[in-house]
This record gives sequence, C-alpha cells and structure tokens, in this order.
Amino acid sequence: MSQSLAGQIKRDAIVTRVDAASGEEVIRLLAARLEKLGYVRPSFADAVLAREARMPTGLPMGRDSNVAVPHTDPEHVVKPGIALATLSHPVDFANMEDPEESVPVGLVFMLALNDKDKQIEMLQQIMLTIQDETLSQKLLDAGTADELLALLDGAQQGEQ
Repeated sequence: MSQSLAGQIKRDAIVTRVDAASGEEVIRLLAARLEKLGYVRPSFADAVLAREARMPTGLPMGRDSNVAVPHTDPEHVVKPGIALATLSHPVDFANMEDPEESVPVGLVFMLALNDKDKQIEMLQQIMLTIQDETLSQKLLDAGTADELLALLDGAQQGEQ
C-alpha cells in the first residue's frame, strides 16, 4: 500500500465527539472542513449526499456503534484527503448491504479522492482498521485529532 490511512487523513478535517442529529449533518460538517481546507469543490457535500442516497455507505459491524465511509465522484475533488469524525452518540446511516435498513454509526471516514485505485486502497485500509474492535473503540474514545492520528499510525505500523 503506497500511502497510509493516517497519512491521507487531514488533521484539520478531524472532529471528535460530534453531537450530530443525522448522517447528513455529519456529512455536511466534514465536507465543509474539506472545502475550507481546499480539498473539495463546493459541489462535494451535495454530491456525497446524492451518492449516499443511491449507494449507502453504512457498514454494519455487529456493534452498538458502526462505521460509514461516505464519498463521491472524483470531479468534486480538488486534491486527495480524508476527513474523520467520531460521534458523541451514533446517528443512522443507510446500510450498505440493505439500504432499507439503518445502521447506527459512530465513526465516519469521508473520502475525497480523485483516483479510483487510491479509493479502493483506502477503503481496504479502512476495512482492515475497523475490523479490529479494540482499535475501533479506542478511536471512538479519542478526544483529539492527535490521539486519533496516533492510533491510526500505530495500527498502520503494526501491519507492516
């Protein structure tokens, strides 16, 4: 894998313990962060929401708090980056496997990538990371962006 997950996540696009009422609110918050930092175009948030309606990204992990990985097409991306949010309480995202079903999500990785191969690589790295239930809980419990990045970087180092 050419670049680590921690290396793609932008520190200033990390928010912890977000008190959100909906998945849309989280998506708009993260998209606004990425836009302010120059990673995405103004069309990004609406494009992510439109894609989420067609192809949901809620990943059921069999836990009280699951994961979502919202993303959209490369034309809405200026330069690659990933935003990350931990939520103070889970919000519902539609289930990737069964869109009629909701998944309570507490950890959101928002991908802003302009290379399909890189997108697949990052999705694989996220899946490897979140399959570790202990690490996922530590990510949810982290209070700062630096803590989250250190946990992710440590996990990446452990895989090598």
